[in-house]
Amino acid sequence: MDWAFVHRIWEKWASNSVGSPGLPLKAALLINYDPTGPSRLLSTIVEQETVKADPMELSQFVSFVKRNKLQAESFFIGQNQYLVTSIHESWFSARCMNTSKAAGEGAIVMQTAAFLLVGLYDGSIGSASRAMVAVDQFALQLSRRNL
Repeated sequence: MDWAFVHRIWEKWASNSVGSPGLPLKAALLINYDPTGPSRLLSTIVEQETVKADPMELSQFVSFVKRNKLQAESFFIGQNQYLVTSIHESWFSARCMNTSKAAGEGAIVMQTAAFLLVGLYDGSIGSASRAMVAVDQFALQLSRRNL
């Protein structure tokens, strides 16, 4: 694994996509993930931007993804509970169930060969579209290296 490459493209991508007003994502996480690997291999947080994820909570999120019962269960990231609203081949989207924000909050979760990329955003349909484009741009960079 070329960790220097992953870190370099994360830093560039995050500075243009995450955290500041006007950018498509309010927060993002990159988690190493191998669904075919032995269960003793724990997923870890590789990168995170504007969110402090708890490793135990994240292990529950990774278990949620591995169980692949996306429409039957919900998941947590931090204090927010999400319900999956759309499932596609290598990604899914979810809406926050306990938000206090009038426009809502959502998540885009994309799986690459070696990672789960989670993008969190505020807003509704337009914001979700912008978030999806941002997450897809990073995943495309990873896929060029088969990551």
